[in-house]
Amino acid sequence: MRRKKTAYCIAKRGLDICASCLGVMALSPLFAFVAVWIKRDSQGPVFFRQERVGRDGTLFRIFKFRTMDHSPAEKGLQITPANDNRVTASGRFLRKYKIDELPQLFNVIRGEMSLVGPRPEVPGYVELYPEDKKDLIFSVRPGITDIASLRYKDEGEILKKAADPEETYIREIMPAKIDLACRYVEEASLALDLRLIFGTLASLMPKRSGTP
Repeated sequence: MRRKKTAYCIAKRGLDICASCLGVMALSPLFAFVAVWIKRDSQGPVFFRQERVGRDGTLFRIFKFRTMDHSPAEKGLQITPANDNRVTASGRFLRKYKIDELPQLFNVIRGEMSLVGPRPEVPGYVELYPEDKKDLIFSVRPGITDIASLRYKDEGEILKKAADPEETYIREIMPAKIDLACRYVEEASLALDLRLIFGTLASLMPKRSGTP
C-alpha cells in the first residue's frame, strides 16, 4: 500500500510539473493579453495575492489575476457573490471562465499547490474546520480544482441569493466542501485526478443551445 501511494505521489508531482510548465508556455499570449486588459480596466496590480493554508498547515500566497477593485481584503468579504459590486468589468469575464485561476500554475510549479487537490482556504475559515478533518485535508497539497470545485462551480450564484452570503458559506457550503475534500484525499488516484482535470475543462466549455 505504501509503495503504491509513493508511486502515485511521484506520478502526480510529475504530472503537475509537466502540465503546468506546458500550460504556462502555451498560455503566455493569453496571460499578456489579460494583464493589459486588467491594467486598462482599473487601477491596481495585475495579480491578486492572498495568504492561504497549504500542506501541513503551511501558509503560502496564492496567485490569481485581479478581478476586483484594488483595496485591502480586510475591507470586504472573503467570499464573492455573483453580484458583488467589487468585481470589475474584466473580472466578471475572467471569473466566469475561471481564467483568473490560471496564475496558480505558478503555485503548482513552486510546489505549493497541485493541479488537483482540496481548494486552499484563508486562515480565518480554516480555524472553523473540524479538528478531526484538518489533518486529513492538509496531508496533501491544495489544488486548482477538485470535486468541490465542480460541485460548486456556481457558488457565486448561490451566495448571490443568500440573505447573508458569509453565513450561508460558513454554515452550508463550507461543511459540504470539507466533506468533499476528505472524500478526495481518501479516494485519490491518478485516474481520479485526470477525470477531475478533464471534467473541469469540460465544465468551462460553452453550452450548446438547441438540438443538432
